[in-house]
Amino acid sequence: MNQPPVSSTTPETPSSGGAVFLAWAFVGIPLLWGVSQTFIKALDLFK
Repeated sequence: MNQPPVSSTTPETPSSGGAVFLAWAFVGIPLLWGVSQTFIKALDLFK
């Protein structure tokens, strides 16, 4: 009754660099735009 241990994690699959870049761009570009707009609006408060 020796059974191999069952792993609860999914096996790692290699991802392409292009897909990772697109995912970061999809999140990063709107994030940078939002941060820059917040910074610009905050500067207006201190004029």
